[in-house]
Amino acid sequence: MMEPEHEPTLVDLAQRYDSEDMIGFIRCFVNDLRSGFEAVNVERFPWLTTLRQAPWSGVICLGMGGSGAGGDFLSALTDSKGNCPVLVSRGYTLPAWFDATWLVLATSHSGNTEETVSAAQMALDKGATVVVIASGGLLAGLPETSDRCYLIPTVGGQPPRTAFGHIFSRQLACLEALGLLQAMTEADRNAMLLRLQQHNDHFDILTNPEGDIALLASSLMDQPIAVIGPKELSAVLTRFKNQMNENAARFVRIGVLPEMNHNESVAWGGIGEDADPDATNQALLLLTWEGMLPRVRQRLDWMVTHASTETAWNLTGEGGTLLEVMLYHCLVMDWLSTTLALLRGTDPADIAPISSLKAHLHSIQYSGPQMSRGSGNCSGAAC
Repeated sequence: MMEPEHEPTLVDLAQRYDSEDMIGFIRCFVNDLRSGFEAVNVERFPWLTTLRQAPWSGVICLGMGGSGAGGDFLSALTDSKGNCPVLVSRGYTLPAWFDATWLVLATSHSGNTEETVSAAQMALDKGATVVVIASGGLLAGLPETSDRCYLIPTVGGQPPRTAFGHIFSRQLACLEALGLLQAMTEADRNAMLLRLQQHNDHFDILTNPEGDIALLASSLMDQPIAVIGPKELSAVLTRFKNQMNENAARFVRIGVLPEMNHNESVAWGGIGEDADPDATNQALLLLTWEGMLPRVRQRLDWMVTHASTETAWNLTGEGGTLLEVMLYHCLVMDWLSTTLALLRGTDPADIAPISSLKAHLHSIQYSGPQMSRGSGNCSGAAC
């Protein structure tokens, strides 16, 4: 008599579909942060002392995808407690207003992201100072061509979206060393990393397959997903969407409070008859933290009460600082997106459309952004 087939466990699904050990990369997230913080200091990079003395107008972060996400996080942190503005530029060119008083932080995990290489070269051509964070490639070679370009090497050999710990910790440590963000004490940083590791262990779906992550993932299998949070967590919302796009191959729409209350609330309905018919079938994830402005929390409470969806989860970020809360949410989104991929029977490392697009572009010779004459930006192959 044949025994009935058992429902595959998350351990079974991971063994079957996790071809590049994405779970292993998530497990290393906190260690990646720690090693990145330790890798950047003035003893190893004495040029940080020189750059610290410059009166920068601000920092402009260049980067795409997983490599560019850290710029959004830095911007949120400097908006909260920084000493200068941090802006993010995603693309081949720089803003028309850019000049050499702005410090450029150019990040590419591979070092060959063509948009980032192009914009970084453009910055150097305009006399700007560029700090590169890369594991190699063309971007890592730029310091050999200019005495205004400096390299902070990062760790390669893994998908960029799994290297966020390596990348962001170096970006953050760089800004702290430059005095643009207040540096954490070693004791406070170690305590934060310990708490994050404890959370990471708790979220592990292989050692805790019936925990909160697995429960949440199973509830999101068949519904469109919307993620909403306060302005200071907008970088987390964007990365949440990106991780769900890449790891789980799922669309996710995001909304930022209080702005979405001035437009999107109508589509959610609950008052009157103007709601989008899809609103009732949409799962709502609320990313929150204890430091939210009371008025924004009141807006969120109203939405929970009146939104027409029947599926809503409040994911409260743990931690006493904005930084710790943001990193906590990173752990949640990485585990959740990977778990959804496994439950759907897909490989969380599979990014065939992105690979196909890169192959297509590689077959076409790229000569740099074509800018009009007199625009103040470089053009042609020099970019």
